[in-house]
Amino acid sequence: VQLQASGGGLVQAGGSLRLSCAASGTIHSINVMGWYRQAPGKQRELVAHITSGGITNYADSVKGRFTISRDNAKNTVYLQMSSLKPEDTAVYYCNYHSGYSSTINYWGKGTLVTVSS
Repeated sequence: VQLQASGGGLVQAGGSLRLSCAASGTIHSINVMGWYRQAPGKQRELVAHITSGGITNYADSVKGRFTISRDNAKNTVYLQMSSLKPEDTAVYYCNYHSGYSSTINYWGKGTLVTVSS
């Protein structure tokens, strides 16, 4: 599975950005796609994920500000980020893992999101 992410960039605090991640290859019908982020000097953390059935999960720090969605026909996941804060600055990574096997887990190349104060 290959994951192609796009949409990062520089935005002022309070602004919005939308990340996209398209998956290609052998996509299992039951899967979870999501976004993680890693800020400098910190561990990678979950931002949000969504199952192929549409069940979502968010980190407490982004609830109410970020919305994850997906288009199963396009094997694409989106992350709409609003009310961005400087602490949201990080490299954002797209993730795919199969619902059939925990060992089938892929990461995309990161996309940098920088929020200026």
